[in-house]
Amino acid sequence: MVRNRAPGAALAPEPLSVVDTLHGRPVPDPYRWLETTDSPETLRWLAERDREYRRQAATWPLREHLAERIRALVDTDLWSPPVHRPGALFGTVRPAGSEHPRLVVWPDAPGPADLPVCADATGAPGPASPRAPLGPPPSPRTVHDPCAEDPTGRTTLDAWEPSPDGRLVALQTSSGGVERGELRVLRVDTGAPVGPTVTGVRYSHVAWLPGPGRSFYYVRRDGARGVRGVWLRRVADGAESLVYSCAGAGTVPGVRVLGERWLLVTESHGTGHRTDLWLADLTASPPQRPEFRPVQAGPEAETEARLGPDGLLYLRTTLDAPHRRICALDPAASGLSPEHWREVVAEDPGAVLDAFCPHGGADGTALLVVRTRLGTSEATVHGTAAGARVRTVELPGEGMVSGPVAAPDGTLYFGYADVATQQRVLRLAPGSHEPTPWPALRPPPPNTSDTPGASDARTGSDARGSSGAQEAAGRSVTAGAPPSPAVERTVVWCRSEDGTRVPVTVFDASGKRSPGPTILHAYGGFGRPRQFGFSATVLAWLLSGGRYAVAHVRGGGDAGRRWHLEGSGRHKPRAVQDLVASADALVRTGRCTRDQLCLSGGSAGGLLVLAAATARPDLCAAVIASAPLADMARFERMGLGRMWTREFGTVSDPDDFAALMSYSPYHRALDGALRTPGLRYPSVLLTGFDGDTRTDAAHPRKMCAALLAAAGDRWERPAALLRYERDVGHGPRSVSRAVGLAADAHAFAAHRTGLTGR
Repeated sequence: MVRNRAPGAALAPEPLSVVDTLHGRPVPDPYRWLETTDSPETLRWLAERDREYRRQAATWPLREHLAERIRALVDTDLWSPPVHRPGALFGTVRPAGSEHPRLVVWPDAPGPADLPVCADATGAPGPASPRAPLGPPPSPRTVHDPCAEDPTGRTTLDAWEPSPDGRLVALQTSSGGVERGELRVLRVDTGAPVGPTVTGVRYSHVAWLPGPGRSFYYVRRDGARGVRGVWLRRVADGAESLVYSCAGAGTVPGVRVLGERWLLVTESHGTGHRTDLWLADLTASPPQRPEFRPVQAGPEAETEARLGPDGLLYLRTTLDAPHRRICALDPAASGLSPEHWREVVAEDPGAVLDAFCPHGGADGTALLVVRTRLGTSEATVHGTAAGARVRTVELPGEGMVSGPVAAPDGTLYFGYADVATQQRVLRLAPGSHEPTPWPALRPPPPNTSDTPGASDARTGSDARGSSGAQEAAGRSVTAGAPPSPAVERTVVWCRSEDGTRVPVTVFDASGKRSPGPTILHAYGGFGRPRQFGFSATVLAWLLSGGRYAVAHVRGGGDAGRRWHLEGSGRHKPRAVQDLVASADALVRTGRCTRDQLCLSGGSAGGLLVLAAATARPDLCAAVIASAPLADMARFERMGLGRMWTREFGTVSDPDDFAALMSYSPYHRALDGALRTPGLRYPSVLLTGFDGDTRTDAAHPRKMCAALLAAAGDRWERPAALLRYERDVGHGPRSVSRAVGLAADAHAFAAHRTGLTGR
């Protein structure tokens, strides 16, 4: 029997001998008892892991140094791109030193010329715009501050959407990290609630009906409160009707109202694999019984639709274009299916088309096109007649563009960041090629809200999306930033086991050419490319003398849809092989030694780094696996795993099962414990979050137990540490908790790789 031993620790209760037989193969699972979160045995085991973690963390020399450095790097005002409504401008701001963002509004919708330019990040005003009026700009007023209602900081603002007239706003909040919270409607002028609250909502789109904000569409993603699909809800009394029922198993619905006329419903079949799109004309059928017509239904393609000011529907799609292209369609035409689409912007085989935004201007409708080439963004403006490039947008550096939105006058707003520069909002005027910072105004007062109960409590993660827990300490938007340090970026190429060339991007601020402590990050899942925006954690590591590398492994979207599919499903082992080859390349080219290398990944990336380390125990000195998947025989039974069978495969299929078991880290560690007692794996830091409703905290719990069992009593230090948190989950968290997590993880890496700091 495999025992769960840790040096100096009390033994956990003898686990029950659980063995499943799947496709004729016995699959042991001695730590299934750790799937029960609140059992006395699990709680005692977690308490022992916590004591062991605290003892070890207290010995890490750079723990406080990194925490102070990360805190300093995030101590700035962070904004989201503005959303325009008649007479109002909405956005979020997280003032420097705050924990979470708050939703704010400018009642008079000041234009960019109404805001003075700040000279630096201190808030001191610099030269004013030539068109700026005399006198101070209007101050934003707080509509909602999550910490005003929950000073503990456990509540996050997850999403928000103003009504078409700007008088109401639908917003979503959740508490304790469970990502299933409340959807409510507030009056913008007073913050008072309107109508009953919807509970149990998980990151729903909200699409308002045209007019004064009496009804909106929203989605139920998991069927917990009824049929999974799109519902129409009346604000005043909460009356609802189902307008679209999801047809596929494990699909995710979405809904938008475009141009106050077109109802767009989407159904995603596996993240990054396939999207079905349906369109209804709200002027031709009742809103509670829309007559849907298919835009794309059935093809294995991922497609996103946005309406242009010319009334055409523009589609960014992987259909017949692995690197994505943009097509146009008249939504009023009799035929909407792909054979009626017109290509506007062709794919670029060397870069992935990651984002686009139709907008107006003096010359009619144009398209902002954002492509990513090995982690860095390129932005261009194209005409819509023949798709010709009109101009190239001059970005501040080699970084990442995100979230472009268009104002009614054709002005574009988008986020920009690079590895050394905190993210900010940039404004691109119609016809211009050089964006300027927005907003350039003094920091807001502590709280100017008229909302009853509002206080000076502040809140913090970007409310328009979530980032990985290790990077959450620096991915929002800032109005200004201090001078950026010099960071060198190079690319190393390696060959994976099957001969495929895999790029590895390396960042270095040390100026040295000798081997040094290096973190190698990888994700390799869901077709998502690695993009080089700002992370305070990464920059703090670089400024402390370390190197940071990113492996662009298959399974991600770094080289288009084919790159994704070649590393997903039964091909997922290729992603592991790519990461192993990347680590070997860093050692071979002299960037680091084995003892100076730490692998790092979160969620699907946590699965990847654990799989690589258990496949090649000599690969590196340490591993950071944050909220990872680990037990691939039971991942469909935990968290959202049932919705990820397109990405990883399913245990019910014998060929998928064979692939899953070939790299499942939990089972590799169990097998090592039985076949090679005392096998020495790299030192592993696992992080788990009790409120994690995505990957489920049972994964890191079971993985930690398996690694401890594999090590036995032979090693002086624990083979695995578990940093376990309660009242947080997979998504956003307060800044202080994000800083603490990031600093601890990278202090562990520094201790194991020999980084002494500077």
